[in-house]
Amino acid sequence: MAKFMDVHHGMMGITDEQLQQAHAADLAIQREEGVTFEHAWADPEHGVVYCLSEAPDANAVQRIHERAGHPADEIHKVQLTV
Repeated sequence: MAKFMDVHHGMMGITDEQLQQAHAADLAIQREEGVTFEHAWADPEHGVVYCLSEAPDANAVQRIHERAGHPADEIHKVQLTV
Protein backbone atom coordinates (compact mmCIF):
# COMPACT_ATOMS: atom_id res chain seq x y z
CA MET A 1 0.00 0.00 0.00
CA ALA A 2 1.16 3.51 -0.78
CA LYS A 3 0.56 6.84 0.93
CA PHE A 4 -1.26 9.64 -0.85
CA MET A 5 -1.79 13.33 -0.13
CA ASP A 6 -4.81 14.78 -1.85
CA VAL A 7 -5.82 18.40 -2.18
CA HIS A 8 -9.26 19.97 -2.44
CA HIS A 9 -9.57 23.60 -3.59
CA GLY A 10 -12.55 25.95 -3.39
CA MET A 11 -13.50 25.19 0.22
CA MET A 12 -13.37 28.79 1.44
CA GLY A 13 -14.64 29.20 4.97
CA ILE A 14 -14.84 25.48 5.76
CA THR A 15 -15.54 25.00 9.45
CA ASP A 16 -14.16 22.43 11.84
CA GLU A 17 -17.55 20.72 11.89
CA GLN A 18 -17.73 20.58 8.08
CA LEU A 19 -14.22 19.14 7.89
CA GLN A 20 -15.15 16.50 10.46
CA GLN A 21 -18.32 15.62 8.53
CA ALA A 22 -16.44 15.29 5.23
CA HIS A 23 -13.78 13.12 6.86
CA ALA A 24 -16.45 10.96 8.51
CA ALA A 25 -18.13 10.46 5.11
CA ASP A 26 -14.83 9.14 3.73
CA LEU A 27 -14.25 6.90 6.75
CA ALA A 28 -17.72 5.38 6.46
CA ILE A 29 -16.97 3.85 3.04
CA GLN A 30 -13.16 3.70 2.85
CA ARG A 31 -12.94 -0.08 3.30
CA GLU A 32 -14.91 -0.67 0.12
CA GLU A 33 -11.88 0.52 -1.87
CA GLY A 34 -9.15 -0.64 0.53
CA VAL A 35 -8.36 2.95 1.56
CA THR A 36 -7.43 4.16 5.04
CA PHE A 37 -7.79 7.91 5.55
CA GLU A 38 -5.35 8.96 8.27
CA HIS A 39 -5.67 12.74 8.68
CA ALA A 40 -7.34 15.77 7.18
CA TRP A 41 -6.27 19.41 7.47
CA ALA A 42 -7.93 22.61 6.28
CA ASP A 43 -6.97 26.19 5.54
CA PRO A 44 -10.38 27.92 5.53
CA GLU A 45 -8.89 31.30 4.61
CA HIS A 46 -7.50 29.95 1.33
CA GLY A 47 -10.16 27.26 0.83
CA VAL A 48 -7.75 24.33 0.74
CA VAL A 49 -8.21 20.92 2.38
CA TYR A 50 -5.51 18.24 2.52
CA CYS A 51 -6.05 14.55 3.24
CA LEU A 52 -3.46 11.87 3.94
CA SER A 53 -4.36 8.29 3.18
CA GLU A 54 -2.99 4.84 2.54
CA ALA A 55 -4.46 3.13 -0.50
CA PRO A 56 -3.80 0.66 -3.29
CA ASP A 57 -3.70 3.55 -5.80
CA ALA A 58 -4.80 7.15 -6.40
CA ASN A 59 -7.94 6.03 -8.23
CA ALA A 60 -9.22 4.28 -5.11
CA VAL A 61 -8.75 7.50 -3.13
CA GLN A 62 -10.62 9.51 -5.75
CA ARG A 63 -13.50 7.03 -5.93
CA ILE A 64 -14.08 7.35 -2.17
CA HIS A 65 -13.91 11.14 -2.28
CA GLU A 66 -16.30 11.25 -5.24
CA ARG A 67 -18.81 8.99 -3.55
CA ALA A 68 -18.56 11.06 -0.36
CA GLY A 69 -19.35 14.19 -2.38
CA HIS A 70 -16.00 15.97 -2.45
CA PRO A 71 -13.72 14.83 -5.29
CA ALA A 72 -10.06 15.75 -4.97
CA ASP A 73 -8.53 18.29 -7.32
CA GLU A 74 -5.07 16.76 -6.94
CA ILE A 75 -3.76 13.43 -5.63
CA HIS A 76 -0.05 12.98 -5.01
CA LYS A 77 1.76 9.77 -4.15
CA VAL A 78 3.99 10.33 -1.12
CA GLN A 79 7.19 8.43 -1.79
CA LEU A 80 9.62 9.92 0.73
CA THR A 81 9.04 10.79 4.37
CA VAL A 82 11.26 11.70 7.32
